[in-house]
This record gives sequence, C-alpha cells and structure tokens, in this order.
Amino acid sequence: MYIKIHKSYRNVVAICDADLVGKTFEEGKRQLDVRENFYKDVKVTKEEAIKILQKQSNNDSTFNIVGEKSIQTAIEAGLITEDSIGKIDNIPFTLILV
Repeated sequence: MYIKIHKSYRNVVAICDADLVGKTFEEGKRQLDVRENFYKDVKVTKEEAIKILQKQSNNDSTFNIVGEKSIQTAIEAGLITEDSIGKIDNIPFTLILV
C-alpha cells in the first residue's frame, strides 16, 4: 500500500493498493483516477498503515482510500464500516470527510 499525507488546514490522507497507482477506472459516468502524484509517497505495511490511519483519525483528517487491501486495513483500523464503501469497475473506495 502507498500512503501520502497532504498537509493543509486539515490533513488529507490518501491510501491505495500499490498495484492500482496510475490507473483509471470507469463505470458509466463515474470515474476513479488513482493518480500517482496524489496517492504515491511512502510504501507501508498493513500494521504501519493502521497506526497512521488511527493517528490521523484522531487529528480530524479526511481520507481517500482505494483498493481491497487499503479498504480492509481501514476497516481493521476502525476507521470505516462496510456501509461506507463504494465501487467503480469493481474497485472499492471510500471518501471520509470529517
């Protein structure tokens, strides 16, 4: 997984499965663009990602999460539930705005 934290008045945490970086998925009028410049920074393990997600959640960050592994990691971190997951071209994603 890759994770990138965009610093702003409220951090934006982008996390995605490594194999999805640079790809675009479309379904009808909906599009999911997993841009390298937005998602790719540090490659992390599941355990590292859980710690980062939990810490950033406590800091009122917003989150962009894409891919099976990244979504499962966010669930294990207690950040999201199955109800908050969407899919485009069978790729799971979620956007969390606090």
